Amino acid sequence: MMPDIDAFADALGKLGLNEQQHLVIYDEGNLFSAPRAWWMLRLTGASRISILSGGLAGWKQQGLPLEQGDVSPTAQVFHAQTPAAGAIRSLDDVLALCRTGDEQIVDARPAPRFLGEVDEPRPGLRRGHIPGSFNVPWSVLVEGGALKPADELAAIFHQAGVDIQRPIVASCGSGVTASVVMLALFVLNAPQVSLYDGSWSEWGARDDVPVVTG
Repeated sequence: MMPDIDAFADALGKLGLNEQQHLVIYDEGNLFSAPRAWWMLRLTGASRISILSGGLAGWKQQGLPLEQGDVSPTAQVFHAQTPAAGAIRSLDDVLALCRTGDEQIVDARPAPRFLGEVDEPRPGLRRGHIPGSFNVPWSVLVEGGALKPADELAAIFHQAGVDIQRPIVASCGSGVTASVVMLALFVLNAPQVSLYDGSWSEWGARDDVPVVTG
C-alpha cells in the first residue's frame, strides 16, 4: 500500500533524493517492481523519472561497471505534492465501479489466478476476480526486461477488450504488478488511469464483496 505521502517524501530525502533530480529506476531485470517505484515517485511529485530498460540483468549483460559497498547519500529535501484526486482508488470505489461499469477494471494477475483455477499465493484469499474486470497479465506486456513496442501493447489491450480511451482502474495481487499495466498505459497516452492499491490482497480477503470465476 502507498505510505503516507509526507513520510515517504521524508524517506526519499534521507536517501539523497529530491523532486528535481532525474531519477533512474531499475530492478533485477524482469520489470516486476521498477514500475511500482515509478508510480510512487510520480505520485509524490518527482518531475523526471526513467526506468532502465533490461534492469540490472541487462546492465550486467552489457559488461557495464558496477560498484560494491555501502552508500552514504547526502540528505536532501523532497518537496512532496498532493496526489491528484482519484489517483488511488478504495475498495468502496471499485465496488461501485464493478456495479456501474463507468470505469474499466484491469487485473494484472496471471490468467489462472484471475479465472480462479489456482489458489492465490497469499493464504486465506478467495479465488477469482472482481466482476466485470478485464485480464491483462503484466507479463504479456514485457519482453527482455522492457515493455513491448507500443503497437504490440495497444494490440494486447484491444484483444483483452480494454478501451484505453476510457477511464481505467488497474489492479493485481498487491498493487505492484498493476503498475506495469499503468506504465504501459502511460506509454500509450491513456488519458485516465488510477490504481486500486488494495488489489486482490484486500478484495480477496473479504467475504462481503462479489467474486466471480471463469
